[in-house]
Amino acid sequence: MHPVCDGVGVATVIHMSYLKRLEACCGVQRSIHRIFFWRTVPDFFRATGLQSDSTGFATMTVQDLALEHLEETPGTLPRGGGQGGGEPLVRYFGHVNWLGLWTLLGKEVKRFFKIPLQTIFAPAITSLMFLLIFNLAIAKFRPDVAGVPFALFIAPGLIMMGILQNAFTNNASSLLSAKIQGNMVDFLMPPLSAGELTAAFALGGAIRGVIVAVTTAALIMPVLYFFEPHLLLSVKHPFVALFFGFGAALMLSQIGLLAGIWADKWDHMSTVTNFLIMPMTFLSGTFYSIKQLPGAWFTISQGNPFFYLIDGFRYSFIGTHDSNLMVGALMVVAVNFFLWICSLAVLRSGYKLKA
Repeated sequence: MHPVCDGVGVATVIHMSYLKRLEACCGVQRSIHRIFFWRTVPDFFRATGLQSDSTGFATMTVQDLALEHLEETPGTLPRGGGQGGGEPLVRYFGHVNWLGLWTLLGKEVKRFFKIPLQTIFAPAITSLMFLLIFNLAIAKFRPDVAGVPFALFIAPGLIMMGILQNAFTNNASSLLSAKIQGNMVDFLMPPLSAGELTAAFALGGAIRGVIVAVTTAALIMPVLYFFEPHLLLSVKHPFVALFFGFGAALMLSQIGLLAGIWADKWDHMSTVTNFLIMPMTFLSGTFYSIKQLPGAWFTISQGNPFFYLIDGFRYSFIGTHDSNLMVGALMVVAVNFFLWICSLAVLRSGYKLKA
């Protein structure tokens, strides 16, 4: 695409081979944004300085392109005011650009599905290794926790750990990679609002977290049964598991979105991971009951939102919990809402995105 600005509008010549690709990617017929089409051929060539037979570009005039739009989508390209017949024609969207939102979401999902061994199976196997080590080396010397065997107690925490870490990593790495490679414009230029961008990225990261959780559970259940036939890990409260599992994935996905926007290099991302995500994950009752902690640490742990995610998710499997589930549910909703507002504000401001 070759846009040229002359202070009044944008005249665009589109290579014919890109027409269908732009239409499929952006949901906009033959335009990647609100492109203004000059309705008079002389105005167009005077603005661009191009000839009709310029190498590599279509000879279709802008007038023909605009008229073709009007024939394909009548009523969606209202005429604007202008002088001398050079008024622009603009295509408008509804309140939500659903096609653009689903396209960006599909792009994020396909991105991690292209390397499933790294993005899905590797974290699941890591969680399985944790379970094997704790079960084979420590479980025999540990008493039951909250009335259930130690291996059965930590299994839901390991599944939740996979959700938290991978939902965060998905968006953080996606945005930082786009920033470093210079292709951030791929999702800033299409007609997507801040809300649509936030929804697409948040859901993309959440989907990866949920898929990793399902994969981890599918590996842990048979392995746990193989070593301890009397231990059966099953979901007793499916709705609770879905609420806390998806709430956790959505929360960390939005944190990853904010971290990816803030970070300028991989060292910055490592700082967030090592000094925020990992400590909050491990110090939230993943491998222990916080009731075993002394008074001050017990109080501090109750201020960690990750604790409520793990405690609620564990309850859905073993039927016991360390906190009030209603308080945990309200905490999940409140934190997700706060992160949604922050993500909207950052994307609308263009902080570290538009230079």
